[in-house]
Amino acid sequence: MDFQYDFVLSTLPQLMKGVRLTIHITVYGLLGGVVLGVVTGLIMAYRIPFLRWIGATYVWIIRGTPIVVQAMFVYFALPLAMGIRMTGVYAAILVLAINAGAYISEIVRGAVLSISKGLVDAGLALGLSRIQVTGYVVGPLAFRRMIPPLGNQFIIGLKDTSLFIVIGVGELTRQGQEIMASSFRALEVWTAVAIIYLLLTTVLALSLRWLERRMKII
Repeated sequence: MDFQYDFVLSTLPQLMKGVRLTIHITVYGLLGGVVLGVVTGLIMAYRIPFLRWIGATYVWIIRGTPIVVQAMFVYFALPLAMGIRMTGVYAAILVLAINAGAYISEIVRGAVLSISKGLVDAGLALGLSRIQVTGYVVGPLAFRRMIPPLGNQFIIGLKDTSLFIVIGVGELTRQGQEIMASSFRALEVWTAVAIIYLLLTTVLALSLRWLERRMKII
């Protein structure tokens, strides 16, 4: 079977539509995941009464279920159970945020707990409040240690957007599936899709590597 380069070029406009939606879901989903993960991670690291049990339960449920099941639950089950209806794109962003937040919370918790207690005590001895110590002492040091695992989670999140094909979101994988269904050129279509994902993850990985160097992580 001959590989038709001209066919691949002709499909790029449609695939780019999927790329734009993939990036849209990834950016907003991961932003939500970072906010949720930081809040949950700090709650668990500082063992805030009652709230830490809520956070632990949230992490346990999300880490223990596949993201595909979570997407199906939010998109199909919530409308039946609670009357909450949303588009596939909004459902995908919500699911990615909730899913990434659970993993990011563990990254945050581990990074915060890795900071020497002596530094915390020194900050408190200087008259800083617990919040100030977290913001000015623990935060910057923990952030440097979080960058590599966060980068890995961001790349996973980008690739996880392909799973939202199950709720009909027209991201990159869905566009590739539609092109393949109408043309039966599976080799060309999925090669192009794979290369595009590879380019996206490479750009993200290089950006994070640059950030690591800027933060002077050893």
